[in-house]
Amino acid sequence: MKARKQYLACNNKRRQGTPAFLLQARNRNDGDPTINVGFTCSKKVGNAVARNRAKRRLREVARLLLPEHGQAGWDYVLIGRKDVTASRDFSKLLSDLKYALTKVSP
Repeated sequence: MKARKQYLACNNKRRQGTPAFLLQARNRNDGDPTINVGFTCSKKVGNAVARNRAKRRLREVARLLLPEHGQAGWDYVLIGRKDVTASRDFSKLLSDLKYALTKVSP
């Protein structure tokens, strides 16, 4: 996802918090079976290096899990958390995303 409008559309829909990030999700209901994903980290996460590291980790977790565990036709936004997203063990990030995806699924 690239447009601010797409991020804002997910803002008021389903959400699930985990220790490492917040997952927001919405069903587009447009007939397109693709899964769209967006990543964001505010300046609370740290400087540009810290934010980019956190987003890279979120991007890799999503790449590994969303094809199998994501819903077709849904948008997902992963929002990084301060001090946790970049430093949390990668296996725990994977389990956090699996948990969040099961909670936001219908």
